[in-house]
Amino acid sequence: MPRRPLDHPASMASAPVSPDRSHAGPAPLPSPDQPTPLLGNLTPSQFMRRYWQKKPLLIRQAIPQVAAPLSRDELFDLAGSDDVEARLITRFRNRWQLAHGPFSGDDLPTVRQRAWTLLVQGVDLHDDRARALLDRFRFVPDARLDDLMISYATDGGGVGPHFDSYDVFLLQVHGKRRWRIGAQRDLSLEEGVPLKVLRHFEPDEEWVLEPGDMLYLPPHIAHDGVAEGECMTCSIGFRAPSTGELTSQFLYHLAESGSGGATSAALYRDPGQPAVECPAELPHALVAKVGEMLAKVRWQERDIVSFLGAYLSEPKPSVFFEPPARPLNEARFAALAAKSGIRLDRRTLLLYDHRAYFVNGEENALSNARKWLPEFANKRSLSAKRFVTLSHDSSVTALLHEWYCAGWVQVGELA
Repeated sequence: MPRRPLDHPASMASAPVSPDRSHAGPAPLPSPDQPTPLLGNLTPSQFMRRYWQKKPLLIRQAIPQVAAPLSRDELFDLAGSDDVEARLITRFRNRWQLAHGPFSGDDLPTVRQRAWTLLVQGVDLHDDRARALLDRFRFVPDARLDDLMISYATDGGGVGPHFDSYDVFLLQVHGKRRWRIGAQRDLSLEEGVPLKVLRHFEPDEEWVLEPGDMLYLPPHIAHDGVAEGECMTCSIGFRAPSTGELTSQFLYHLAESGSGGATSAALYRDPGQPAVECPAELPHALVAKVGEMLAKVRWQERDIVSFLGAYLSEPKPSVFFEPPARPLNEARFAALAAKSGIRLDRRTLLLYDHRAYFVNGEENALSNARKWLPEFANKRSLSAKRFVTLSHDSSVTALLHEWYCAGWVQVGELA
């Protein structure tokens, strides 16, 4: 990426970005056993075995000649959208401050002002170029892949030393950022700060990352990144739901689905309840009886699969699909798909196992779809030739047309 002196505030606004992939097909699937510069010429299998959730890895020129998915001006515009999670972090006069978007142009400091950072979450949901970059990391299951966040910072900008509870790849796409990392014994936080900033950060290693360089960090490795001049960093994060979150959501799923054994629908009964003198006191018999009821709740592996598929494919609350303004009828849809192919919308989440598929939180039996749906889910696209072959089955065309009308599938204008 060409660099200009920092006294040219337009340097990043007009900097080149990735080629417009708004109508391009999804990136090819990474091969588990093919060495790749993205992982320092390791194969994805080697990386997952040696580093994933084990130890950090610095990768020089993971993506040579990388370009930012969005320019600075495009990122600022996106941060002004109501359906985008954006945060502004400043440290002026040695005081941390945090503000939540959306942000208008006047809400952001001038790019000449030092020590501020704009974080825009889920950029892959709003731009196909960001989605294409996220797809490079699909050697990790989609069920774990979360989103791509872009961090823009002026000189000296950062969010302070901290640690995350999830895995993250930190890809430098513009300018330079100095990273310091280290495992910490003291996890106490600074008081009176709106961020989780470590009070006594002790780094073990330090590097300056330039465009194309990338740092992988497993959970709980503390890190502190500070911009050296204007810079932009892409953060590829992964889902790591807590035990409490999974437990509460799974039990809710059991109740909603009517699973949990034959006794799950039984009502509480207490025919032996005597009259009481202290009505506000919680009855011991009630506690014991409810304990017995809960102990009888049962579930099978299929209940867990059903829960995980629906839960992990459920779009985030901020995601809204946009059906076509003038949808094609099924015949015209099929004709266009036969010429140009189809692809999943960048916001669509499609998972499957050997019995069912899960699309945007909905579960359906795999049945006849097992001949083509796993391929579609993994590639996130079907070529025109492949669609023609599949369209001989009218149920396939009908289902894909239904998804197209819902905004879950895009057709035509593919590369």
